[in-house]
This record gives sequence, structure tokens and C-alpha cells, in this order.
Amino acid sequence: MTPNAAIALAQTPSVAHISVNHTIHGTGQAAPLPVYDYLPQTLHPNSIAAAGQPDFGAGNNIGVAVIDSGIMSSSPDLIGGAGNGGVRSRIAFAKSFVANEGVDDYYGHGTHVAGIIAGDGSNSAGPNDLHDIHGVAPGVQLINLKVLDKNGESTDAEVIAAIDWVIQNQRMYNIKVINMSIGRGVYESYKTDPLCQEVEKAWQAGITVVVAAGNGGRYSTTNGYFTVDAPGNDPLVITVGAMNTMSTPSRGDDMMTSYSSKGPTYGDHVVKPDLVAPGNKIFSILVPNSTLETALPGDVVPLASYVKDPSSGMVSGYFILSGTSMAAAATSGAVATLLSSHGNQNLTPDQVKARLMVTASKFPPNTAVTITDNTTNPPQTFTVVYDIFTVGAGYLNLDAALASNATIPNNLNAASPEAVVAGTLPNGKLIVHIVNDSSMSTVWGDSTVWGDSTVWGDSTVWGDSVWSGDSTVWGDSTVWGDSTVWGDSTVWGDSTVWGDSTVWGDSTVWGDNTPWGDSTVWGDSTVWGDSTVWGDATVSGAELDGDPA
Repeated sequence: MTPNAAIALAQTPSVAHISVNHTIHGTGQAAPLPVYDYLPQTLHPNSIAAAGQPDFGAGNNIGVAVIDSGIMSSSPDLIGGAGNGGVRSRIAFAKSFVANEGVDDYYGHGTHVAGIIAGDGSNSAGPNDLHDIHGVAPGVQLINLKVLDKNGESTDAEVIAAIDWVIQNQRMYNIKVINMSIGRGVYESYKTDPLCQEVEKAWQAGITVVVAAGNGGRYSTTNGYFTVDAPGNDPLVITVGAMNTMSTPSRGDDMMTSYSSKGPTYGDHVVKPDLVAPGNKIFSILVPNSTLETALPGDVVPLASYVKDPSSGMVSGYFILSGTSMAAAATSGAVATLLSSHGNQNLTPDQVKARLMVTASKFPPNTAVTITDNTTNPPQTFTVVYDIFTVGAGYLNLDAALASNATIPNNLNAASPEAVVAGTLPNGKLIVHIVNDSSMSTVWGDSTVWGDSTVWGDSTVWGDSVWSGDSTVWGDSTVWGDSTVWGDSTVWGDSTVWGDSTVWGDSTVWGDNTPWGDSTVWGDSTVWGDSTVWGDATVSGAELDGDPA
């Protein structure tokens, strides 16, 4: 119907609420950004960590629903027998919600995500291979729920139908995790958004939902803040931002990416992301002739980077992508590994979220990094601050989560808290409190979920005691003023919300012309242990972000 017809219908007494059936992208395109050329992928074997063997028991028998563009079932890494006592397909079930397309992956995104979660490295584990490129939890069983078409697009209705299918069939396939490396702009409060309400249904049904934060961190108007995609804006789910591993196995040199979306969420001001994980220039399974490979042939992993002596006729089986989609997939693999480990099989989604956030590696206080993109003319420079709205509770650390013996109440409510403006400092900057509203019970106390790693000070506490400090990153009366995104003046106003040429139009804030996509991570059960294989991102001596596809 037309926007006017929708508004008229909303005014009907018997209608409680109307939501648009929005378009969803495979990468969570949060804001229109300039197109950045891809950097040439010059890969040097000596710059890549020697890969160890994957932990084939990680995620054993845990069902992970991949709601994406489908999964290429013929990939050796998803049907291989390496370490599994024989050939075994990791795809337990497949269903397409896309009209006129089957369950195969024509876009190339879902297979890349699936490989990060569950690839066993069979396609790179031979005697002539330099590196065993594998996923985090090869023991899982994947449920392939295709919602993105060959162009990487879907709708709210298709995604909601897929989530509803998961809820109805969770026991049959032991589905404990949903990976959603997809998203769209925030058009209304999570309290009424049907997509957010659907992920909450899954969470309340006992399924841990992992969502990509989005790739809007370079959105200049807000310095990347307020760009977290839906449904990553929902307080229940685990929302994941992307880190740059700097192409090394060591975590010591890892940096935050410039493109990872930042919170707080638009309108509701939920503190997001919840944590960050590796997501820059990640190797995973290639879908030959897919839309992504056709558009980005330079991102096919060169055979010489992982094969000793490539023979004539050999073709690469791997692809390089960057973005929060890949970081979300790495986190889903970590969740499955945690749930399959001894004593953790019955953890609730809230307990899983709390465990990962509390054990996440914290960053030094007041950390910031300057990133230069030399692919533009003139080069662009971005300053990334490691604050609570950029890195959340810190850097995902699966080893620490598995080793933790902390007691987490089984009635825990781990909903992400809200950020509230409490005043203005003499220098014009805003004082921001982190609070739990009436629907979010105080669960974190003073256990330093956020640690002392952000610009918010050493006394950060997630709880009713709120937090305030004088070192905020917030500007004065412009972007962060009371009359704009923080104001009381009806962020979700009734007028001109759904129009084609207003804030929510196709060519404005939430346009679909952005180049951002996703990427992910490989490694053993430690996710970023010594066996992790990272693409080389060094160009002219400077480490740069990989542009999400």
C-alpha cells in the first residue's frame, strides 16, 4: 500500500501498530558511505601463522541455524571426513524462504559464514597444503535457512518466517544458536519492530541469537555512532562488532576496525555492541561463480598462499571478506563450542551472553587508534576510540570463557542496558549514564563487565547504580544535543516516517548503495589461537581495514 494508506490504517481503532516490510541486506548496510576500492590482496606465506589442526569436537552436535544466503553443500570443508571418522555433512537441514531460488548459495555470503562457524579444513589439509583453513566449531550441525537472494537481499517477512521455523523445530535439530550476519536500518523502537520482537521470541525459547552489528562505523555525520543495525539493536541478542587481526596470530597487535557500527542504538539508546571479534580480511569457503566472486575476483585467496606447489588446473577454494558478519559467525562458533563443553550444556542464552561478556579481553583505558585508508584520493583518516559504544565489553576470548568457573544465576536477565544523558559538563560535553530500565534486572553488579578499557573511566558498572564521568566522547550541542537523537521530541514521530523521500527513503540515511559486507575468522577452538590463518593486509607498510563486501 501507499504511505498515506498505511498511515490511515494505523489510525484505525482496531489496529495497534503497523510496520513496513523492510529490505534486509546480507551485510547490514547501515548508512550510505562512499565506495572504497578493494585493496590488492598480496599474500605472503611467511606473514601467515602456521595453521594447526581444528578441534573437531568443538560444538559437537549443537545445531546452529544460519539465516543467510544459503550454504553450498558440496564444499569439501562442510562434507569432509578429516578427523570425523568418515565423511559427514555438516548441513543437517536446508530450507529456502526465497521465491524461485532453491537452498543453494548464489550470493556467496552464507557459505562464507558457514565455513567460519563449521568448516573442518578438508579442502586445505592435504600433504601439499601450507595451511589448514578451518572454522571455529567443526562439530556442529548446520541448519541452512536461506533468506537472501542472489543479490544478497531479503525482507523482514522472510527472515521472521525463518526464525519462526527455528523456534518450531529447535528440538528436532537441537538448535541452540542462530547466526544472523544480516541486518537493516533501525526504523522504529525494538519494542515494536517485528524483526526485533521475533529474535526475542527465539531468545526466550532458549536459543542464543548472535547478530552482526553492521558496518556503518565510517558514517561521518555521527562519527559512526548510532549506526548499529536491526535486529542487533535489540537488548537481548549478542551484537558483535569487528576487529582487525593485523594478519598475525598474536592478539597483541589487533586493532578495532573503522567500519564496525557503533552504539548506542538509534532511538532506544541501547548500549551496543556487546563485544567485538575478529572480522577483517578473513579466509573462508568460496562459492564459485557467486555474485560476490563475480563482483570481487581480486578477493579470491591465491593458491600460492596456502598450497606448496599448485598444479595446472587447480582452483582456489577460499575467499576473503571483511565485516561484522564474519565477526558474528566467529562468535556463533564460540557459543556452540561453549555449549558443547563439559558443564555448560544447559546454559541459558542470558548465561552464555554474560559469560562471553565478562570474560572478554578488556582494552587499556582511553585507547584510540588512527586508521588511514590510502585507497581514496585524497586518503581518508579515521580515529577510532575504544569506548563502550565501539567495543562493548571487550574482545571475545573463548579460552577464557571455557576456563571460567564463575557461577552465573540461571534466572539471569542479561539484556543490554540503556544509555541516558544526565547533563552537560562545563566543556559542553554530555554526561552519559548507563542504566538498566525496569524491564532489565540488575545482573552485573560491580563485576566490571565493561572493565576499565573504555573512555568511561575505571569505575564502570553495569547496573542500577549508573555511571557518569567527565571523559565522554560526545560532542556538544550539535549531533549529541538534547534536541536531536537524545531529545524527547518523538524520535519515532508519526509523520513522514515511511515516506520514500524522508529519513527512511531508499537514497538517504539507510540507502542501499553502500559497499559494506562482512568477513570472519578461522582458527581452532580458541578462535584466534596460534593456528588461525589471517589474510595479509599490509600495503606500503601500513595496516588498513578490509572494506566489507
